[in-house]
Amino acid sequence: MKVERYAHCSHWGAYSILVQNNEIVGIEPFEHDPAPSPIIDSVREWARSDRRITQPMVRSGWLQSREKSDRSRRGEDQFIPVTWEEVTNLVADEINRVSSNYGNEAIFAGSYGWTSCGRLHHAPSLLKRMLNLVGGYTGHVDTYSIAAGPTILRHVLGDDAACTGGSSTLDTVVEHTETLIVFGGLSPRTAQNEAGSIAKHSLESNLRKIAAKNIKVILVSPLRDDLPEWVGADWWPIRPNTDTALMLGLAGEILKSDSHDKAFLDRCTSGSDDFINYLAGKKDCQYKDAAWASSITGIEQQSIRDLAKLLVSSRSMLTLSWSLQRAHHGEQPYWAGLALAAMVGQIGLPGGGVGYGYASLGGVGAPISLSKSPSISQFKRRISSFIPVARISDMLLNPGADFTYDGKQQVYPDIRLVYWAGGNPFHHHQDLNRLDVAWKKPETIIVQDPMFTPTALRADILLPANTSIERNDIAASKRSDYVLAMHRAIDTVGESKSDFDIFDAVAKKLGVHDEFNEGRNEIDWLRHMYNETRTDAFDRLGFEMVDFDQFWKQGYAECPMRSHHTYLREFRESPELHQLKTESGKIVLNSSVLAKLQYDDCLSHPAWLEPAEWLGNADATQLHLISNQPAGRLHSQLETGQASLQMKRNGREQAKINAGDARRLSINDGDIVKLWSARGACLATATIVDTVSSGVVVLPTGAWLTTTAQNSLDFAGNPNTLTLDIGSSKFGQGCVAHTCLVNIAPYNELAPDAMEYYKNLVDSKVVA
Repeated sequence: MKVERYAHCSHWGAYSILVQNNEIVGIEPFEHDPAPSPIIDSVREWARSDRRITQPMVRSGWLQSREKSDRSRRGEDQFIPVTWEEVTNLVADEINRVSSNYGNEAIFAGSYGWTSCGRLHHAPSLLKRMLNLVGGYTGHVDTYSIAAGPTILRHVLGDDAACTGGSSTLDTVVEHTETLIVFGGLSPRTAQNEAGSIAKHSLESNLRKIAAKNIKVILVSPLRDDLPEWVGADWWPIRPNTDTALMLGLAGEILKSDSHDKAFLDRCTSGSDDFINYLAGKKDCQYKDAAWASSITGIEQQSIRDLAKLLVSSRSMLTLSWSLQRAHHGEQPYWAGLALAAMVGQIGLPGGGVGYGYASLGGVGAPISLSKSPSISQFKRRISSFIPVARISDMLLNPGADFTYDGKQQVYPDIRLVYWAGGNPFHHHQDLNRLDVAWKKPETIIVQDPMFTPTALRADILLPANTSIERNDIAASKRSDYVLAMHRAIDTVGESKSDFDIFDAVAKKLGVHDEFNEGRNEIDWLRHMYNETRTDAFDRLGFEMVDFDQFWKQGYAECPMRSHHTYLREFRESPELHQLKTESGKIVLNSSVLAKLQYDDCLSHPAWLEPAEWLGNADATQLHLISNQPAGRLHSQLETGQASLQMKRNGREQAKINAGDARRLSINDGDIVKLWSARGACLATATIVDTVSSGVVVLPTGAWLTTTAQNSLDFAGNPNTLTLDIGSSKFGQGCVAHTCLVNIAPYNELAPDAMEYYKNLVDSKVVA
């Protein structure tokens, strides 16, 4: 039988799916991708039905009592199959009931996730589009990946472009940089992913050029493998969460030697005198120099002094990964990095200054897309109710309570209905046991997803969405180098439907069907969205993209891109003509806004503030947990795929520690170990490595939460059973996943196979 080829893509790249008799028989990477991700082969897992939601279902207790059901039974009751007609009636009735009785702010459109890179069947956009037609919803701002950082940069740089793909492109680093300081990492492991897909993975080729030019590279990270070994970087194994102190110590040494760029500070910054006074200890009687920084970071004093001299005597570039700001006081490293670069005075010069988020996604640091990204409109927000994305538990547990964000006082809404489409908060939220308690507060939980995730297990109403390989779509984003076709490759699994068709059906029951679909079917929408991008590229840029039919046939279309970009070049050349959208029109090093707010956890200038948990206040038995992005999957997606399974050991996530800590804690390589904190506990397999610094344990995110009951031991190795659920500060309110101390010890009791246990758990919840 003939093998059919279907152009497709996911968040980890473009590829072709080879199908024979409705079965995936192969995956081939995009021909123009120099470094395709190994994750692409795992997409065949989506065709399996054992973890799929294959039919609409309702929790038995909710079906009997609706909003008056026993909410403590979420995750315990069985699910009853219903028809699509029945389930869409239930969903529409709930939206109408809650909006009529409590107002639309009582509906939380959670829907935070990465189920598809497609721009039409984009679950969060479609959910918000539908709800905006019937009065609105409570939404969220920022992301779990990056929140504290962009919030402070919007205040001190005027926007967050520097950390979302607008920093200097890496080709300028290759050509001009002489000293490259990597705070947090530049890893192909994270750069294989991109929110709207990516056709060409370019990080590795740029790193090889950096290595070939013998650019001086220093990796500042607790993990040596945050940069490939062949780059030849010097490794500075810093204590986690102390990067701010190192940056301030470097700035203090530059100040001490009187080598700071006074002219740049005068022309291009505001508040530099106050920041300099802080460095000099005029506010707290502590000079921020190498000796001070060394005592906090564990980095040798002389190394800090030498680097301070090198920064001002060579073309130097600082790169800060997104991971740095996922911590208590996560605003500070981003602001301190900016302040250090301002002291050096090379911001706006090719290959100099500071950049954020390189390799945190594949498109950050790559050439910048200039055209409009294809999308479907969410329509105008009908109400303004929102929360910072990582404050879900706070919102559900404390309706009516005050919170602050971006310097303003807000109030948590009283949420009665949660509609979550395309995501798994029981993977990415912190302190999952606390979330489990909060999750039982709303009257109704609707989950729309292809997979029977831990979140789906805790739903009242389940809507089975299909996966991207069962529908047609197009992919791209503001960081994409191509617009990519996503051809339907296999028949839909079970009774699942596309996200667009599900929302369209609910919209019909709500009486807004015509407004929702605008008279277009799937292919009409794809043609319309592509043509909007094509027209924009030609009208604004004179760039001619191929027509839709040719694009759809060949599977891709090139976008207009800008390479060799230097961030803030125009501003440096003329600060008066190219003012920033800040309180002063310049880079803010001391903020009058923050000075008036008088927050104790986000001062008016960059500052070292001790985290709630770090090795500086740990006892002898504790390690600092780093829960980074795994190499074999994206978040919790494709957890059972081949690439993900290769990263596991004995069916569990690997907890990586160094040999010294292992000996001290009587842990052998391959042992099942228990990790625990004040928040919860999980199991993992210990792996002893030489790439993790002393006092640190690494447990990647994404294992599907697998427990017997609330607050019980997780068998699979989900690190968010352990993490701290507080805001980064009163200003940014970002997640603080990387601020976490844990204990770890050998586990000598019988431990079930996590994946088999989860499968049996799902089977037990579904009424045949």
